[in-house]
Amino acid sequence: MFSFTEAELLALVAAFVWPFVRISAMLLAAPIFGAGTVPVRVRIVLALVLALMVAPLLPEPPPVSPFSLEGLLVTAQQVLIGLTMGFILQMVLSALTMAGESIALSMGLGYASMVDPAMGVQVPVVSQFFMIMGTLIFLAMNGHLVMLEMLLRSFEMMPVAVDGLSQVDMWAVVQFGSTMYVGALLVGLPIVSAMLMVNLSMGVITRASPQLNIFAVGFPMMILLGFILIMFTLPALSLRVEDLAMAGFSVISRMLGG
Repeated sequence: MFSFTEAELLALVAAFVWPFVRISAMLLAAPIFGAGTVPVRVRIVLALVLALMVAPLLPEPPPVSPFSLEGLLVTAQQVLIGLTMGFILQMVLSALTMAGESIALSMGLGYASMVDPAMGVQVPVVSQFFMIMGTLIFLAMNGHLVMLEMLLRSFEMMPVAVDGLSQVDMWAVVQFGSTMYVGALLVGLPIVSAMLMVNLSMGVITRASPQLNIFAVGFPMMILLGFILIMFTLPALSLRVEDLAMAGFSVISRMLGG
């Protein structure tokens, strides 16, 4: 029979449990893996497989009992690191949702909403379309593989320890929010500006011909022109998603000390 001392058992638990906690937190908050359509069992199994693969390659865990106060601090740090990495990448796709909301309002489709399966909230149909396109582009550029690779490399750049993310790292995440807003603005600005010109022209037509029923003519025309503009601006969407994803990966790398 195999026999383990208490120290060996605690070392074995620490070498597997802490990586599993960080990986699970990352998969919970990250796009694609953290979507509501992905079953919880699938996420748990994937986290277990990744933790088993990574555990033998990791540096020695700190000589801290997982059941002590320091062990709880280490666990909290692993949860914070994983959630922060996933949250940064989630912000990349959230920029497309914001852009879709502004476009939908300018088109007159702000009332047409549906439940986003990834976030579980009501979003305009245009936002859902941009979210689907952004997810497909993210997968096409192998962003999910880069995300998993960066997750595994995070154990080398920021090993399991009591010390983890600092206040400076948290401010870097806050500052990345401005990059998300800029990305949303760049995606939605061409269409919103064009729809503003359409609204102005409709106002001029109404003043020139008051007997024209602008509600019967203007709204269908705005929706049609909005879809046409979305079709013409779709080729540039891949560049915007790629820029946002690279900016997110860069923030994660700097946060981990890479």
